[in-house]
Amino acid sequence: MSNDEAGNSHVDDSEPKKKKIVVIPYNADWPQIFKIESKKVKEALGENCIAIHHIGSTSVPGLSAKPVIDMIGVVKDPEKAIQSLEGLGFKYKGEYNIPMRFYFNRSEGVETNLHVYRGGHPEIELNLLFRDYLCKHPDARDEYAKLKADLLQEKSSYEKNHSPFTGYNLGKDAFIRKILQATDFSLIRMMKCTHYAEWEAAKRLRNKFFFDPLAISDPYTWTFDHPEHTHLVLYQGVEIIGYAHIQFWPGQRAALRIIVIDENDRQDGLGSRFLQLCEQWLKSQGIKSFHVEARPNIVSFYRRNGYTEMPFEDPSGEPLSVHDIAMGKKL
Repeated sequence: MSNDEAGNSHVDDSEPKKKKIVVIPYNADWPQIFKIESKKVKEALGENCIAIHHIGSTSVPGLSAKPVIDMIGVVKDPEKAIQSLEGLGFKYKGEYNIPMRFYFNRSEGVETNLHVYRGGHPEIELNLLFRDYLCKHPDARDEYAKLKADLLQEKSSYEKNHSPFTGYNLGKDAFIRKILQATDFSLIRMMKCTHYAEWEAAKRLRNKFFFDPLAISDPYTWTFDHPEHTHLVLYQGVEIIGYAHIQFWPGQRAALRIIVIDENDRQDGLGSRFLQLCEQWLKSQGIKSFHVEARPNIVSFYRRNGYTEMPFEDPSGEPLSVHDIAMGKKL
């Protein structure tokens, strides 16, 4: 859940990667630097721009930070922002671990991380609440500063051990969760599994609802590191309440292998909400049809969400289970 560094999906590196991390005392010039740079971004985006926000540690007076300005750009159409921002020297890096985020970085001149979202994306509120809480609570700000200083003394903070995140970022996760809980942040948000807590939740939900009842070990853990497979978790606030496993197929198709909401959170249509977020994200990735092997007892769930009977046509050639119904939806 780090809001300081973007991360890719889970990777299994054979050797730890070391990364230089520099944290310096608060610089009173940072707000003015943001003001100057954000004006340039706003002008480049033109009518596409809704708002530019200063986030991250450089936005909190008195807080030590990496000397990198973090911004959120709220826009009408993120796709149209790419060319505009590349003209300012920003490099488009993709989503990383946050679906439907457009992440940009500029290292020349004022080093800047720019996170672009369509209006209404939950990460906007999450980052602003975290920033505002630290601004209003000096004790929490100082606790965060001490945590950073302590982490920088640990060798693991500079390594990426089987993760795109350094130990430095992983070590801040519990603090960030605590602050967000204090802000009463409660929005629904979907993330690609990246942090170890997300992978633990994914494995727990897979086993609890699919493999433990069959008294077998999960035979598909190899998909955790396979480029054709994406594993997603659904948050409500800071709690993980759902999990989905999606496989990408040739021909702009994808298959939903698993989707589940934890049994204590099955309310208010959260299953449909999760499915719709998956569809929205897949559509943004160019997927044209989404397929599922539906058990008879949940066919009505898929029908309510616009799915109809449709050939499954698994490219691996694996036949459909005789107990399931092949369904799909054009996106």
